[in-house]
Amino acid sequence: MNDLASWIEKHASFTPQKTALAFEGSAMSYAELSNRIKTCAAILKHRHQIKEGERVAFLGHNSPDFLILFFACARLRALFLPLNWRLAAPEHLYILQDASPRLCVCEAHFKEHAEGLKESLPDCQFLAADFSADDWLSLSSSQTGLPKAPAPAHGADDAPVLLVYTSGTTGHPKGAVLTQKAIQWNALNSLHMHDMTAKDTVLTVLPMFHVGGLNIQTTPALYCGATVELHRKFNPSDTLKAIEDARPTLTVLVPATLQALISHPDWSAADLSSLKSVSTGSSVVPTGLVQAFHDRKVPVLQVYGSTETCPIAIYLKSEDAVSQLGSTGKPALHCEARVVDDHGTDIADNQSGEILIKGPNLMRGYWNNETESKRSLREGWFYTGDVGYRDANGFFYINDRKKDVIISGGENIYPAELELVLNEISGLAQATVVGRDDKRWVQVPVAVVSLLPGYTVTKTDILKHFDDRLARFKHPKDVVILDQLPSNAMGKVQKFAVRQLLETTRDQSFV
Repeated sequence: MNDLASWIEKHASFTPQKTALAFEGSAMSYAELSNRIKTCAAILKHRHQIKEGERVAFLGHNSPDFLILFFACARLRALFLPLNWRLAAPEHLYILQDASPRLCVCEAHFKEHAEGLKESLPDCQFLAADFSADDWLSLSSSQTGLPKAPAPAHGADDAPVLLVYTSGTTGHPKGAVLTQKAIQWNALNSLHMHDMTAKDTVLTVLPMFHVGGLNIQTTPALYCGATVELHRKFNPSDTLKAIEDARPTLTVLVPATLQALISHPDWSAADLSSLKSVSTGSSVVPTGLVQAFHDRKVPVLQVYGSTETCPIAIYLKSEDAVSQLGSTGKPALHCEARVVDDHGTDIADNQSGEILIKGPNLMRGYWNNETESKRSLREGWFYTGDVGYRDANGFFYINDRKKDVIISGGENIYPAELELVLNEISGLAQATVVGRDDKRWVQVPVAVVSLLPGYTVTKTDILKHFDDRLARFKHPKDVVILDQLPSNAMGKVQKFAVRQLLETTRDQSFV
């Protein structure tokens, strides 16, 4: 296969005037998108000498620039590194030092933030995406006098193209390396899941720095020649208005955004008739949220996967959405799935075990992390760490998440990251972080600590210590101070027992 940018180039040949991207009142045709990708690839290659395998980071909200840079990297067989703009500076610094990109393209909104990173990254050149400043080189200013755009890369199937960092259970994020082939097969899974064709319009409101926002529908839509209605960020009013005005047929929402729409005053009057379906995932989805859309005659398709699976691995199709409420569906058209015990042996239907995924959409491995790659990828199977079961009809159910992960508003929060911060605080004898049920965010992180004798540490002291260390959405929403945390014989905190202690406050909402 050619590189992924050939998708756009071929659609520009077949349907040059068709709208590929609609963004903030303007439309970009496939012909224009193809030309923009070629120009960007030429800039990267001839002005900045980006070579195969080198990394190019992007710090910004959803925009055409994001996708243009992604496909331009594909054309050069470089790796595109989208940065989660919600992260704090130390988190960005860790990722950028680990991935060592040659370039980091930044939007104006993040200029000041990026300037705080420059000094620590002397080998990374920072470029302005959408602004002009005396001390910044603009990506677009490099367009004049360019040589011809580089030819598409043939045989690019196994070329890495996307480097997405996912929070790690050890407290540091891991970079999942996704190949062009993986994204191609993921697109084919998406087409089958959504019955997607060139006639569809996809509404993208989730951040594309996640594979959910980028790859559940957005890149598949561009693969099949559909139109993407792109929003910079999610806003419930704008989303409901776009459903009425742009008449999208498909969109992806996480539970927190489903809840935001249902709670909006315009929800009951909004015209949802254009939607063939809404897809959702990222956590255990409350059935009440799904039912609210079903009551409006819009089927909700649950999808299961992870960054490491690109992400589409298991899903419901529209015809099963109502009858299989609560299930995440069957293995994707181009995937296999198993449920195994602690020894890796397949177990019977309706028994819970770890879910394993196999398919051409799997990551190649973790960037610079052979140990974790070997642990997660064994004999062609990805060991998800998620617990679930398969019923007699082949439908999968997720009845627990990864051992410790907290999924809050669609964002993964790993307690180990927060616990590293807690361990910096003098006076704490024990500290752990667990999730507590929350009406708005599904779950929120709660710090549970005990104090050393003679020390006085308040909840406010603990919460303030997270400022400027981790992204705001990761901060604990509450602190519980106990005389002693439940521990096993080895002194290790028993998180399941801590969670049980917090169940009495599960109906409270800390926002």
